[in-house]
This record gives sequence, structure tokens and C-alpha cells, in this order.
Amino acid sequence: MNTNFDPRRHAPAPQEFAGRVVMVTGAGSGIGRAVALSLAQAGAQVILLGRTVKKLEAVHAEIGKLGAPEASIVPLDLEKALAADYEAVAAAIEQRYGRLDGLLHNAALLGTLTPIEQYEVPLFMRVMHVNVTAAFVLTQYLLPLLKKSGDAAVLFTSSGVGARGRAYWGAYSVSKFALEGLTQVLAPELESTSNVRVNIIDPGKVRTAMRRAAYPSEDQQTLPTPESLTAPYLALLGPASKGITGQRFLAQG
Repeated sequence: MNTNFDPRRHAPAPQEFAGRVVMVTGAGSGIGRAVALSLAQAGAQVILLGRTVKKLEAVHAEIGKLGAPEASIVPLDLEKALAADYEAVAAAIEQRYGRLDGLLHNAALLGTLTPIEQYEVPLFMRVMHVNVTAAFVLTQYLLPLLKKSGDAAVLFTSSGVGARGRAYWGAYSVSKFALEGLTQVLAPELESTSNVRVNIIDPGKVRTAMRRAAYPSEDQQTLPTPESLTAPYLALLGPASKGITGQRFLAQG
């Protein structure tokens, strides 16, 4: 295993993703939107998954203006989705593309910054469901399609509070620890039986709506934009990281 691989040094090449099919969850805004646009610019056929159709349509239109391959829209509320919904998503992808080459798990709920002692149980369950259970279920349903690829990548999203817990970060921190564990479990399971690699990335401080909700008094202008951090995501979703699996990476720093 190459432990010296650093996706932050990656310089995406023109048409690097030509012929590749990549799904991005939470694709309507923030990091998901930025990565989806970068993937399209690099030649990928992007599948935009999110719960707000209007936002997905806006990203779809932006991709159209780039002259990139046409994207697909998958409206799905991960909080409410049932087994039949996941089944339908997998069936639609198989019918249109026949396989899946990349899957970025970017969608997440923040919840609230509250002491565990006072954390509302229903909210804790919502955050854990969207951030962990839904990611697990979606991955499970899409694995047969990922295994049909000659070189597939699954990329989960962590956080600084997913590497070391911090007071008041509650369900969000716990959910990111769970995704770190899921990465460590899934990667070796797939390594010897498929061409699917599994890694996790910590984007760091980024100028997003979620960051603003967590730190309302922070000067957003001091933070990097999602658009400035897409290169390491492309590195981990595409051919640059072939053979790299079960590792945790930073998008900046």
C-alpha cells in the first residue's frame, strides 16, 4: 500500500474522468456541488443525488453550460428513504450506465452543538441515520454496480471531530467516528475480492452553510471555498488513487 500518496498534490488532467460514472450525494450545494462540477469538467458522467430538486436542477444546468457529459438527477431524501427507494436508484443507474465508477458520500446533517446530557434523542437518531445508516445502505445497494467497474472508488467524508471528539459536537462527531470505522471495515473486505477501493477525506474548514451554522460568528471570507478544494476529491475518486484503500486523507493543511 502506498502510504506516501497525497491527494492534495493532484492536478486534474483534461478528460481524466472520461467514460467514468460518479455519484455525488449532497450535490445541490457546498462541497458536493463544487466536486460535481469539477468531475463534469474532467469528463465524468455525474449522478447528482440530493433532497432538493431545485438545487439539483441548478447544478445540472451549470454542467450543461460547461459542455460536459449530461448529468443525471436523483432526488432522494436520505432521512426518509426506504429500501424500495434505494433499490430504484440502483436499478435506474444500472439501466442507464450499467455500472458505477465512483461514489462520494458528502450529504450530512449537522444537528446541534449541545451537551450529550441535553441532546434530544430524536435529533440524535436523525443525524446518525442520515450520516451513517443511509450512507451504509446506499453503499450496500450500489456495491454490485461498483464491482462491475474496472476501477471503482468509494469516498466517505469525515471531519476534525471525527478523528478526535470535541465537547458539544454530539451526534455529528459520533457519526463521523462511525464513518471512519465503516471505511476501516469495508476497505479490507473489498480489497482482495474486487476493484473497489474505499477511503475517507476530512475537508477541514470550508466556506459552507454547515460551517456557518456551526460557527455563526466566524468570518466566512477567511475560509477556503469549496471550489478551491476539489482536486483531492478528484484524486481519490479517479484513476490517480488506484490501489490506494483504507486510508484517511486531508483536503487541506
